[in-house]
Amino acid sequence: MSLRDREAAVRRLLEQTPPPVPPELHADVVRRGGRILRRRTAARRLMWLLLFAAAVAFVVWAIMAQPWVEPPSETTPPLTGW
Repeated sequence: MSLRDREAAVRRLLEQTPPPVPPELHADVVRRGGRILRRRTAARRLMWLLLFAAAVAFVVWAIMAQPWVEPPSETTPPLTGW
């Protein structure tokens, strides 16, 4: 199919009148859209909650483990000057 044929086919499709939409379709679409929005909102809230819980868990671990403090030496220094 050449470019001109495709353009002509598209023009024919655009010039036609659109098919009638069933009246009950609008209510179904609104219901599904609301459901999708509620699911997205719940998923977003759950992700924020998990992020907050992970941040709190990290802060608690950091306070308890204190990874910035150098661990005590395993060996004793040599005794000199006795």
